[in-house]
Amino acid sequence: MQMESERGAQSKQDRIDDNRGLGCCGWIIVIISAIFAILVFPISIFISIKIVKEYERAVIFRLGRITARKAKGPGIFFIIPCTDSFIKVDLRTVSFDIPPQEILTKDSVTVSVDGVVYFRVSDPIASVANVSNADYSTRLLAQTTLRNVLGTKNLSEVLSDRESISHSMQATLDEATDSWGIKVERVEIKDVKLPQQLQRAMAAEAEATREARAKVIAAEGEMNASRALKEASLVISESPSGLQLRYLQTLSNIAAEKNSTIIFPLPMDIISHFMHKK
Repeated sequence: MQMESERGAQSKQDRIDDNRGLGCCGWIIVIISAIFAILVFPISIFISIKIVKEYERAVIFRLGRITARKAKGPGIFFIIPCTDSFIKVDLRTVSFDIPPQEILTKDSVTVSVDGVVYFRVSDPIASVANVSNADYSTRLLAQTTLRNVLGTKNLSEVLSDRESISHSMQATLDEATDSWGIKVERVEIKDVKLPQQLQRAMAAEAEATREARAKVIAAEGEMNASRALKEASLVISESPSGLQLRYLQTLSNIAAEKNSTIIFPLPMDIISHFMHKK
């Protein structure tokens, strides 16, 4: 009850302030305009009745002053001819591209960065009364904010930490445009373009890193293979017939490939016997 009474008192005070704002001459003009509209009612109804769509709001000015603390709409509303005028405000979310910005990062690297911003009008009256062009002002502020935020980041952070950069830009833009009645919903970094020389240097560094890693992996494989061969030789040396079986397995593998070359393994003791006869 106390809150309702406070709201009622506040709305009453707002009406009193509006009435005082028009002044005596202003009210005389309004009354004359209303009487004139009544006299020419069949014609004035087409001028007085206005319609705004679901996603629009109308800010009404009476003798140059905003008539209410809240915008009109959606639907039908009335204005007084000759004294009232109104501005339509679109409440839908608007997106725009941030043009590519040449930015010097914290580690003195020049990059070209672009992005996209999504925003909407949250307070129609503030967007009309506090800034001449809310859309254009938000676009300019987004470009400046992009340069300021990325100027405090290293190149590695710009390339790998885009999400936190986007959140930081959104918070900064939302705070700056709050007095304009603008709500920044989302900011995204689209592309980061590096100089050609830097791209070649980074590619060479990445290639060298991959080659070094490949050599390490190959050396580890050779070491593991040599250990396995050593263990296999020890097992075969314990059984002489195991070597013959290995020979036969090798012959079966060669025969499966349909080769014209046939290899006959001979035991070393037979070859040594013929060598001794010579």
